Amino acid sequence: MPELEALVKALSNPKAYPHSPKSVELVQTQISFVFLAGDYVYKVKKPVDFGFLDFTTLEKRRFYCNQEVVLNKRLCPDIYLGVAPITQDRKEFRVEGTGTAVEYAVKMRPLPYQRMMDWLLQNNQVTYQMLERVAQKLVDFHRKSGISEQLADIGGIETVAKNAEENFEQVQSYVNQTISQKQYDRIRDYTSSFMKKNEKLFAKRVKAGRIRDCHGDLHAAHICFINGICIFDCIEFNDRFRYIDVASEIAFLCMDLDFHGHPKLSDHFAGAYVEASGDKELFKLLDFYKCYRAYVRGKVESFQLDDLHIPEDQKEKNLAVAKRYFELADSYIS
Repeated sequence: MPELEALVKALSNPKAYPHSPKSVELVQTQISFVFLAGDYVYKVKKPVDFGFLDFTTLEKRRFYCNQEVVLNKRLCPDIYLGVAPITQDRKEFRVEGTGTAVEYAVKMRPLPYQRMMDWLLQNNQVTYQMLERVAQKLVDFHRKSGISEQLADIGGIETVAKNAEENFEQVQSYVNQTISQKQYDRIRDYTSSFMKKNEKLFAKRVKAGRIRDCHGDLHAAHICFINGICIFDCIEFNDRFRYIDVASEIAFLCMDLDFHGHPKLSDHFAGAYVEASGDKELFKLLDFYKCYRAYVRGKVESFQLDDLHIPEDQKEKNLAVAKRYFELADSYIS
């Protein structure tokens, strides 16, 4: 990959783009640089390796850019346009230019932030009816997203346990920084105990076909109420985070609604999904997966503290948010 600072600086200049936007805004995530360039958005993957994802080579970044486009067209077909090459001529970078590609970006249409669920939640504009529509869209999506018996095993208790243990290992260095030792031990003990007590339930879910090829990252910031409902930015980098129990999928958004201070909306969304799907057993796993999902979000926010490309003032916000997520995870333990 070209030197990151030089690439980011170049792509922050409107002259690097074929459509000559008036301005370019850079937004960072844990794993991407996102360039908001007028009529289009370009998302470049960082050359990182977190164990559960590996974007360290150009070939891998190109592959996962393509995966991101293909997988996200399932729930947001009009937004993902393709993969754009980034070329370099001497020291000059161009998006969709001629010459040799030195990097790749997912090319998307921009979405209005005023129609994003997280923004709408902050402004008390999300209704029960809107969540019922989301629930029905997900029921239809889960029914269509077929999965083989062999792949369904990925979503069984062994993988759930592996994912949970990975989370605990990766958060250990943040104990007494974003999570207290008491919270860490309590959540870890609860997770282990719940899985031991409910082995038969996890196995039953696999046999009942409740493991599907899901979205995998279903929180409010990834849902936009435009042209129906656009649910974007799914997990493309690791199948075991996407081949999951639908209960885990639903619990993610329920947890996020709780996080935003809307527990009644959370309960209504879960109820709407269960009513539309007939999956009443989902309720038995809801708090377990809410705890798991809140813990994952706390972990992701914690990772930001070690990202050299994120400014210190933003890291202060990440620290506060991480603490809130871990507190929420702890609150689901009965």
